[in-house]
Amino acid sequence: MSKQHSTRDQQMRLRIAQEAARLMAEDGQLDFYTAKRKAALHLGADDNHNLPQNHEVDEALQTYQRLFQQHSQPQHLQHLRQTAVEAMQLFADFDPLLTGTVLLGTAGPHSEIQLHLYAPTIETVLFFLMDQDIPYQQDETFLRFNGEEQSFPSLHFIAGEDAIELVIFPDTRLRPAPKSPLDGKPMKRARLDELKRLLQQDA
Repeated sequence: MSKQHSTRDQQMRLRIAQEAARLMAEDGQLDFYTAKRKAALHLGADDNHNLPQNHEVDEALQTYQRLFQQHSQPQHLQHLRQTAVEAMQLFADFDPLLTGTVLLGTAGPHSEIQLHLYAPTIETVLFFLMDQDIPYQQDETFLRFNGEEQSFPSLHFIAGEDAIELVIFPDTRLRPAPKSPLDGKPMKRARLDELKRLLQQDA
């Protein structure tokens, strides 16, 4: 591969990362893969050849938010973190852990609050939601542990105007954190007291 060709590839890779970051910042619900594919299609790139890594898109997303959402994004992030505190207090019996963009600080206006709960069965959580008169939708979420992808039941509901996802883990196994889609390292997760400290720092 010529140096000129390599430079063009690097430039296109950067452009895809920046466009994917813009799409994620404005949409808030796109995952990395979908955002990269949409960005590549929009730019007319060979997406199989030039797609950036997830961490490159995440870095571009942080830059985009600092440049173009320096006021609105931190305010909305603080709001979502406060809603997450209330949700974690509600689900305290299920050892809730906050994860995802609300914890990492890149949540957008349409981002879900992602909580990991531990329960003996999903029915335990379903009965709890019904007792609280909280309507929900049931789905499944795929997470990776040591190179192996596994599915877990997930529940989605709306609190006010905020979307919340509950991923239900068995309480007797898989205590280690799943692998992060950003870098393959253990996913960052926070307990309620850690989230409260983040809110104090935000304030």
